[in-house]
Amino acid sequence: MKMVKIIKGLLVIAGIILYSCSNSDKKINTGKELSNTVMQDQDGTVSLLIDEADTYHDSEDPESNTAEWNVLISKSGRYDIWLSSATKDTTRLEFDNSVMLSIKDDLLEAYPSVDKVIHNSTDVFYPFFRADSFMGSLYLQDTGMYNIQVISDKILPEDPSEKSLETDATKILSVFLTPAN
Repeated sequence: MKMVKIIKGLLVIAGIILYSCSNSDKKINTGKELSNTVMQDQDGTVSLLIDEADTYHDSEDPESNTAEWNVLISKSGRYDIWLSSATKDTTRLEFDNSVMLSIKDDLLEAYPSVDKVIHNSTDVFYPFFRADSFMGSLYLQDTGMYNIQVISDKILPEDPSEKSLETDATKILSVFLTPAN
């Protein structure tokens, strides 16, 4: 009798797992399709490229420019947040305003500075260099779908008729979440 209850319990658990796996390729939490989702790398790193984000640009109020991604986090834990920029000046980045990064209920705000210069980066071409800035760290307790948003006037439009990188000394390229040691 006890064995029958254990088997029934295992069948219920297996059914729940099979149901959730069969629906995982359709929608997760936010109701958005996975085709627009950034997946976490095997080592836990999440690479968010501005060129692959949903973006919003306001020429009258560029401080509200945003980039957003849907990210599937498969490993919980503490993450260091790095911002990569294209810059002409490797001694200082020309951020007039802070950069805000929103993940669920967490908000990081920082004035990026040059923490690392990446030499020979294929992300940029002369006269630009890639500079990485440490924004802070946060703990992601749960796995699943997260909406990540970056707000900055350095999220520039791709359309050169609106604004060109040629006239700006700094542009945000990407955001990286790396597992903290």
